[in-house]
Amino acid sequence: MAKKKKNDLGMGIRALLEGINTDAIEKTDEKSLSSTAEIAIKHIEVNPFQPRVDFDEDRLKELSQSIKIHGVVQPITVRAMGKDAYQLIAGERRLRASKLAGLKKIPAYIRTADDQAMLEIALIENIQREDLNPMEVAQNYYRLLEECALKHDELGTRLGKGRSTITNYLQLLKLPPEIQKGLKEKRISMGHARALVAVKEVDIQLSVYHDILHQGLSVRQVEAIVRDLNKGRKKSSSSSTNKLPAHLQKMQEELESLFGAKVNLKRNTQGKGQLVIAFASDDELTRILDILQ
Repeated sequence: MAKKKKNDLGMGIRALLEGINTDAIEKTDEKSLSSTAEIAIKHIEVNPFQPRVDFDEDRLKELSQSIKIHGVVQPITVRAMGKDAYQLIAGERRLRASKLAGLKKIPAYIRTADDQAMLEIALIENIQREDLNPMEVAQNYYRLLEECALKHDELGTRLGKGRSTITNYLQLLKLPPEIQKGLKEKRISMGHARALVAVKEVDIQLSVYHDILHQGLSVRQVEAIVRDLNKGRKKSSSSSTNKLPAHLQKMQEELESLFGAKVNLKRNTQGKGQLVIAFASDDELTRILDILQ
């Protein structure tokens, strides 16, 4: 696929976004669509630019049963690649369900689209779905921003979303892979994830995440934990800055480097204090104990 300048791509995606129909993305350009045609499913290849990778099997089966009874209500959209050869632009879920239902043909709009338009249409069509998990939404927002040179408020305006909504989703991409996977698999909610974003240390994020899974913590409980952690961090930071001598600060940094973990060294004016080494799992605790031994 030939590369286009970022500004040219931005203009293309903006044109698509400005005229978007959230009910039916495939009806945005009547001139590029022919009348509906019945196409043999075996002649349709999937969209190589499809941004969606997860399809709920149970929901696919439900749609398949509906198609057996009522047929495919909304045609898919394809582009012609040659004689009896088509490439899917939008509607992969309907195509998959139709295959499950045993259909040999499927109604489709046939349009002209180059590779770049395929990518743009796939991203826009995908982001309008109601069943996307938060990580899929975040990844789509990121791609639209990066590949189309849009700013947060511009994208929000075109999609009918507030700037804060765009930002909240993008922040999820900063979470560790394990937490992203948990959100994707619905082991935690969007509320849990947003609370964890406010924790700066990855090891503590993972520790709280595991507590959510094992203790069934609610979003409010996690938010309270995060608030306490942040208050403690500010207090600890202030205490370290004001009371911890330079040589002890250096010692604390050396210990953190040695253990590969967050270390909190406290000492009062009488020379008494405590040394706290944070760990995120039993395996990490074992590793730290091995170093101590």
